[in-house]
Amino acid sequence: MDKMKASQLLSIVVPMYNEAENIGPFYERLKKALDNIGESYEIICLNDGSTDATLENLLKLREKDPNIKVVDLSRNFGKEIVLTAGLDFSSGMAVIPIDADLQDPPELIPQLVAKWKEGYEVVYAVRKSRLGESLFKKLSAHLFYRLAEKIMDINIPRDTGDFRLMDRSAVDALKNMRERNRFMKGLFAWVGFKQFAIYYERDPRHKGKTKWNFFKLLNFAIEGITSFSYVPLRLATYIGLVIALMSFFYAAYIMISTLIYGNPVPGYPSLITIILFLGGVQLICIGIMGEYMGRIYNEVKQRPVYIIRKKFGL
Repeated sequence: MDKMKASQLLSIVVPMYNEAENIGPFYERLKKALDNIGESYEIICLNDGSTDATLENLLKLREKDPNIKVVDLSRNFGKEIVLTAGLDFSSGMAVIPIDADLQDPPELIPQLVAKWKEGYEVVYAVRKSRLGESLFKKLSAHLFYRLAEKIMDINIPRDTGDFRLMDRSAVDALKNMRERNRFMKGLFAWVGFKQFAIYYERDPRHKGKTKWNFFKLLNFAIEGITSFSYVPLRLATYIGLVIALMSFFYAAYIMISTLIYGNPVPGYPSLITIILFLGGVQLICIGIMGEYMGRIYNEVKQRPVYIIRKKFGL
């Protein structure tokens, strides 16, 4: 089995945005977990345009541990893009993305590696609970994963984030996918391979505040749905057909009513209501089409997915 050769290497990919307070505790727990495995490894830390001391703390830590490699992006690109950069720079036979906020426990990594050695090419971690998160975030996540099951062309495992282990074959497949609008959970599921789930309790953030708010979560959900489903476009078509059919019957009713009872002038409120309703539906359908057209626009520009400012140790 190739992955059991002495050249085996684990690549830990850690996206970071304003995580200066968490770097020290995260590193200590991560290093202990990796040392217990007894395999060679690299820790690729990606600074996503942080405005605090994240980069400075990473460089100080790298002076003590040459296994740490730092990628400093030119600005804040967002987590999905940063994960892409981390996969691009990884060189291990297995790659493990993990956040630095300690919500996903590094102590779970030995279990991921053990299942990988059994022959599974993707081992993903499923959250049994989400401690320290607001009721809104828990509810929105619950609804999103269930909605995704219904309308997406792929099966995204429920309550699963980016924390997982991927074999080099799966990582290479992901690296070939260079789309600009990236929904990594969908891409992870799309490539397939032999998968296994490990369940765990998700802890609260160690320090700092979450970077997600209502609008970011909403945009993230729209990004995921429009990246892997045409259902919104079909829904717009179905709404148009239903309204056209209703309009046909209403027109027939008006004609018959006029022939039988005449044509009374009153009807202004109902007319305005219908006009506003149809205008709202049209704007919604135009907005749905605009979401897909915007993605086409981003793709045809062929801009790089990300830009690197500096690299340390790579």
